[in-house]
Amino acid sequence: MSTRDLYVKGQQDLTWQVPATGAARFSWEYGEGRERLLNLYQKGKDKQWDGAKRIDWDLEVDPLDPLGTPDEAMTLYGTRHWDLMNERERGELRKHYASWQFSQFLHGEQGAMVCAARIVESVPDLDAKFYSATQTMDEARHAEVYGRFLHEKIGMLYPVNDNLQGLLGDTLRDSRWDMPYLGMQVLIEGLALAAFGMIRDTTDKPLPKQILAYVMQDEARHVAFGRMALRDYYRQLGDAELREREEFVIEGCYLMRDRLRGVEVLENFGIPKREAEELSERSEYLQLFRQLLFSRIVPCVKDIGLWGERLQRAYVDMGVFEMGDSNLDLLMAQDEEIAEKLDAERFAAEEQQRVAEVEAAIAEGATTSPSGVRGAGA
Repeated sequence: MSTRDLYVKGQQDLTWQVPATGAARFSWEYGEGRERLLNLYQKGKDKQWDGAKRIDWDLEVDPLDPLGTPDEAMTLYGTRHWDLMNERERGELRKHYASWQFSQFLHGEQGAMVCAARIVESVPDLDAKFYSATQTMDEARHAEVYGRFLHEKIGMLYPVNDNLQGLLGDTLRDSRWDMPYLGMQVLIEGLALAAFGMIRDTTDKPLPKQILAYVMQDEARHVAFGRMALRDYYRQLGDAELREREEFVIEGCYLMRDRLRGVEVLENFGIPKREAEELSERSEYLQLFRQLLFSRIVPCVKDIGLWGERLQRAYVDMGVFEMGDSNLDLLMAQDEEIAEKLDAERFAAEEQQRVAEVEAAIAEGATTSPSGVRGAGA
């Protein structure tokens, strides 16, 4: 089935073109490179995985409750709209919200793939080109698994959110080679990591938990790559150039904060846009969710050296300034550990199943005579 048929309200134009700017840069220096970045490149090669094999796609998913979302987390909970809904309609609301969230993840991953490819093209250093090439493959895999989940398990997609599309466009249209790093590796990837993590840690459904955990294991490397490259480069920039990047971060953060309201979902349930915005703004769950979304971005921005007075004021206004002191390395290490733990648990369960099958076969053979006739008492 074509994806066009799964979009809510239809999606007429399935392509989007962004005029390319900037220069393709080659490096003829093949013998030198930053050791920590080359180590990350090696890790990127070692950690490649196949989304068709590592994820257990045989796991069932209830489209009306794909994430196990509690009633209290629904924006309409406690309102007259919720009271008028029957259980089937509430299930449809859960389906739409899950579709909307994972659709934005999918669109963001395609954007990350394009930005990673742009970094390969435009970054001047070969070690960074090497790593970006592995990230391009990672992002392709992420788009693959999110797309498969939406097609096969939910059966519904939402178009790319306007604010996400705007930030992607701004990132790709900028001719400066560091901007795909800043827009994608720091802002979009950082926000995605926080959103992935919040769902990963709260869902009781094994398939989405697997998908999110394995994607986050890759994303931890991507954010580390952006931090390394930008920290080195921004030490060389003057105040005016740093302020330009900070303005980009401020605008992008406000866009991303406003992106994750899910107003489109409520509109599809017949709620006028203004009322949908008011309900989303008042939702205690969404207020907490939007705040936690910056748990990965703020410490990363501070770490790479963008911490001017105006940027700090913006983060105070958003209520996320204190997150600048978060231990980003610890968060990334936890992402890796969770994915590895899931693998270990799955492999242990599969090993137990194989042992049980062998033991059953041995027991079956013990009750059968050499001639193929069962012994006495069989």
